[in-house]
Amino acid sequence: MRRMHPVTAEGQGEALDTVLGLAGAYAYPPREDGPWLRANMVSSLDGAAHAGGRSAPLSSEADMRLFGVLRALADVVVVGAETVRQEGYRPARARSAFAALRAADGQSPAPAIAVISRRLDLDLGTPLFTDPVVPTLVLTGAGTPRAAADAARAAGAVVVTAGDGDGVDPVRAVRELAARGFARLLCEGGPRILAQFAAAGAVDELCLTLSPLVTGGDAPRIMNGPGVAPPARFVPRSILEEDGFLFTRYVRDRRARG
Repeated sequence: MRRMHPVTAEGQGEALDTVLGLAGAYAYPPREDGPWLRANMVSSLDGAAHAGGRSAPLSSEADMRLFGVLRALADVVVVGAETVRQEGYRPARARSAFAALRAADGQSPAPAIAVISRRLDLDLGTPLFTDPVVPTLVLTGAGTPRAAADAARAAGAVVVTAGDGDGVDPVRAVRELAARGFARLLCEGGPRILAQFAAAGAVDELCLTLSPLVTGGDAPRIMNGPGVAPPARFVPRSILEEDGFLFTRYVRDRRARG
């Protein structure tokens, strides 16, 4: 990857065409600063969050490389149940290239996956629940049927109540995960979940890959849900490019209102 100017990437220790170089450029803030939720999404030039129902057609080798790096830096990956179903989610894997980095930071060999689900209507027989490196978490509301919660626990999942009703409160979800040691959060969507977290003011950082493709159609934007009122301002931290794909990184401007 190469840096785009005038905005430059942080971290000069290694070249950005190595995974450890990218890890340095995308390092999380210090843990003592508290939990940090980073979102990672891909979009077409005309704003589509997927093509044919999946994000893969918009991606590239470089995008997947960055996807893996962002996962390797996170304590937990937060994702909606619909995205889990559509994208065929599997457990995050332990990667030898990051073993020393994660061990030095006190992290597990691989990040946990935390699935947001109202009804817990999940396929508990998939590898996400039967063969994770770290037990999969399920974030749900207090109104979730007890039988569904018991079934998830019996399958090995950790059920976390993060809402008083049948849904999840994004701010509470971050707090509950941080209380369990998952302070470096990575949200992979989908668009409805990410919109809810943004509307709640829970998104600290957005990593957006801009794909050089035009799709047309009626696919949702990367945030497709409640509005952010007033609109929240983010400031650019870095812009990288490879094969026509732009890899942008924005952090929330805490000085701005909203």
